[in-house]
Amino acid sequence: MTRLLSGVALGAATLAAILYLPPFGLRLLACLVAALAAREYIGILHQNGRPPHIIPPLLLVVAACWWLSDVTRGDLLVLLLLGLGWLAVEVLLLGLTVDRAAARFLAPWYIGMPLGMLVAVQTIGGRAATLLLVAAIVVSDTAQFYTGRLFGRRPLAPTISPKKTIEGAMGGIVFATIFVALVGPHLLPAAGRVPLALLGVVIVVLGICGDLFESRLKRIAGLKDSSALIPGHGGILDRIDALLFATPAFYLYLQAWT
Repeated sequence: MTRLLSGVALGAATLAAILYLPPFGLRLLACLVAALAAREYIGILHQNGRPPHIIPPLLLVVAACWWLSDVTRGDLLVLLLLGLGWLAVEVLLLGLTVDRAAARFLAPWYIGMPLGMLVAVQTIGGRAATLLLVAAIVVSDTAQFYTGRLFGRRPLAPTISPKKTIEGAMGGIVFATIFVALVGPHLLPAAGRVPLALLGVVIVVLGICGDLFESRLKRIAGLKDSSALIPGHGGILDRIDALLFATPAFYLYLQAWT
């Protein structure tokens, strides 16, 4: 019951944000979510101890989110140079290992960039585009769960997520692609049905990759959830892992076809 109630509340809050928040408010919310998710991500990296010097990487994540949410800004060189500068500081002055510092350097691109692009999706395609993307991920996740329970036999990635099956993944791809192909033309009238169907396949596959990527991070750290922030659902990162990988593809599609 706790999982159901918190899921309904989370869905209602997401829908309200998409429908009613002005662009500036949406950018602020995206930055807040990015900061919370980045805090969880860095916590996973430093599961065996307190994360050192957490403020600079969090600021870089928020900066990436804010920067990418503005569709008029296409130059990422400044953010890249800032990130590389802090990477050098962590390795050369603060004593972090190269692999640990590089994993922390990934945070702005793994979390901040996609969430900024999610805001840009709404700027380019309107609320309908954002709703289509989020709904496609929800349909995919739901179809994967039920198809996997009914027909799942062969594990998709047994060392990463033992409960995921090839049959479940195929169910997610089929149902979400049909959903995007049927609903997409009504929400994005300028888009063709065939390109939307192909887009559906791409974002579902990327969403599955995002889910497995975060599962791999947690498995390495020996964690079940990224945090306990959302009762019954884990952390922010657990809820947006598929969206983080799928959003850039959707954003690029809108840039190319609208």
